Amino acid sequence: MNRRPALLAAAAMTAVAALSLSACGGGDGGTKDNDKIAGADSGDGAKKSPSASASSDGVERPKVTLPEGDELVFTPETTGDAKTDAVLRDNAEYLRAIDEAIEKQDPKSEAIVFYSKDSALLGTVEWVSGFIKDGTTVTGTVRYFNRKVVFGKDGSAGLTYCADESKGYTKDRKTKKTNVTKATKDSYVFYNDRLRKNSKGVWQVTKSTSERGSEVCQP
Repeated sequence: MNRRPALLAAAAMTAVAALSLSACGGGDGGTKDNDKIAGADSGDGAKKSPSASASSDGVERPKVTLPEGDELVFTPETTGDAKTDAVLRDNAEYLRAIDEAIEKQDPKSEAIVFYSKDSALLGTVEWVSGFIKDGTTVTGTVRYFNRKVVFGKDGSAGLTYCADESKGYTKDRKTKKTNVTKATKDSYVFYNDRLRKNSKGVWQVTKSTSERGSEVCQP
């Protein structure tokens, strides 16, 4: 069983198309007030994001704290190109923000709203709400690799990357039991995200699509 079952992934693709992590055993719950979300229209428990708050570009970013035992690894983290690295950084923060929101049971968290908008924001809120409904959180390690950025003439950025969820799991909040599952071809996912830089200088995810079990990402 993956962190994102096939059924839930298919449902999510209509909005954000598959985000970084998923609920083991289902949970397609959504929120009834997505239209009220600002911006929708346009491991250790104390572990915080390295780029939180004080960033080199002067933007004050929200601090992101991952759930206990949860770790996200990004390769590459930087490329040496300032513009590309800004996209990679903000996308990584978005993925961390999802895990934080799941743990804190806060689908409209400050960081979620900060790093996503449009269909991606709506889908993220629905996604996190599914974990809350199921009474689960996330743990283990997910590795994001082959991260490549291409800039469009319209000012947007396209980011493709792979996710290795073979060591990423869900955990029952009440029993504290980790749902350890065997890795399969579907533990590897290919993502294609669209981002746009807002007036604050933050690259927000606006749309995301995915292919679970993609040959591109297999070990």
